[in-house]
Amino acid sequence: MIKRHIEPEFFQLLGEYPIVTILGPRQAGKTTLAKQLLPDYAYVNLEHPETRDFARDDPKAFLAQYPGKVIFDEIQRLPELLSYLQVAVDNQRENGRYVLTGSHQLALREAIAQSLAGRTAILHLLPFSIAELVDNQLGFVTAEEYIYQGFLPRIYDQQQRPSTAYANYYQTYVERDVRQLINLKDVVQFQKFMKLVAGRVGQLMDYSSLAGDVGVSATTIKHWLSILEASFILYKLPPYFENFGKRVIKTPKYYFIDTGLLCFLLGIENPHQAARDPLVGQLFENLVVIDVVKNFYNKGKLDSLYFFRDSNGLEADLLLQQGRQLMPIEIKSSSTYKPELLKSLKRIMELSPQMTNAHLVYVGDAMEFSNGIHAIRFDELASRF
Repeated sequence: MIKRHIEPEFFQLLGEYPIVTILGPRQAGKTTLAKQLLPDYAYVNLEHPETRDFARDDPKAFLAQYPGKVIFDEIQRLPELLSYLQVAVDNQRENGRYVLTGSHQLALREAIAQSLAGRTAILHLLPFSIAELVDNQLGFVTAEEYIYQGFLPRIYDQQQRPSTAYANYYQTYVERDVRQLINLKDVVQFQKFMKLVAGRVGQLMDYSSLAGDVGVSATTIKHWLSILEASFILYKLPPYFENFGKRVIKTPKYYFIDTGLLCFLLGIENPHQAARDPLVGQLFENLVVIDVVKNFYNKGKLDSLYFFRDSNGLEADLLLQQGRQLMPIEIKSSSTYKPELLKSLKRIMELSPQMTNAHLVYVGDAMEFSNGIHAIRFDELASRF
């Protein structure tokens, strides 16, 4: 088993809460993590129809089968069970009693807020981070190799071909989950939508333009995007506009949780194609943004990430909020340092005394500048946060 960086936080929370809930996309390793680290726990898969029917029809008898510590996998399939878990933990007052996993967070978060407030800690487990791969001697030399290979554990555990693996992942999980969550009448139309979103990755989202290209309403586009975000297929990066006036852009950007799926949707079939693709800058940006998110989640922290852009085009690809301080990050796929790479960061730093500790993330060598800006390789980013 590849050691996950979330493990210390997971064990810490088991000692502090009666229930620990692990949320994340399908095939991210949630079940493997729980079962491997907690071999003494009983395991219940709520995807199994007979198990789920029994738990729904007679929850008290169902839970009576498991007097000890239990892992309930895919709890989003039966959120009504949470009320009975609440009663169980309130009666026994034992930390680490239950571990729950879930791959869809919209209805599940609401159910958790109603039934398990104060009783559960929530962790987010995404597919492998760059640092996890490097620590387990599975890292690559180039950014394009990471982008194409993606980060699903099964690809590394079973040496699967990425293009085939993500084609199956899309058909087996993405479309299946979407069908369950929305009244999807036209699969071909949805496939077109997914490919168009991939082509707009890292750009300001124009809902009306995308709706026109897909042939649906802007309301439908927003609904589909929210479902994909809640299912951990997409990540929405909001703009930061507090204290910067009316000239600041207030439209979000979207990134794919896994660059391997993004490559599949763009028709990229090897790392060389990724390196030559017209969207290589956005592919690299997606890689870096999501890796920062993973490093936050693996430490049990909510991501306090934004981007900044004003109406004059001044932009920071990422803004990391630390208290009242803002760390601007510029992301460039360049492998060679050039002074113009720092142009935007210098101007961003002049906007406010809140801006501090700026970083350029690129493919070249690490450098420190006298103006407080740091240049760092993309695969060394995790060590900075």
